[in-house]
Amino acid sequence: MSFAWSAAVLESSLPMRTVKKAKLLRLHFGESDQYKGRPLYEAIVTRCKELQIAGATVFRGLEGYGGTAEIHRHHAIKKDQPIVVTIIDTEENLSRLLPEVESMMDTGMIATSDVEYVRIQKTVDGAANPPA
Repeated sequence: MSFAWSAAVLESSLPMRTVKKAKLLRLHFGESDQYKGRPLYEAIVTRCKELQIAGATVFRGLEGYGGTAEIHRHHAIKKDQPIVVTIIDTEENLSRLLPEVESMMDTGMIATSDVEYVRIQKTVDGAANPPA
């Protein structure tokens, strides 16, 4: 068995991997924050989808605080756990989104980072699919 043949067999059994440079946006605010009568995190994810942003995920924290030093946590009467929305896409696409998100938020924090993302895509049988 030649080295070239075995390398080709090994490579064909690995998932399709795509590595790209991107921006990561993290939005920090409280669960009780609203935008036009609905939860802020819901409104942001909906807007991301409308703008065809690559991806957005909402995380609920157990406890936290920010600039106001007010502790955000779950209470029996009031739910105000910390929320973090992570959004990843190209710098160009996030620059379209950022002004809209800023206008939707009354309080909170926005953090951006340069990242590399790895997209892995497999079929059911484990063979690689070409990226869409």
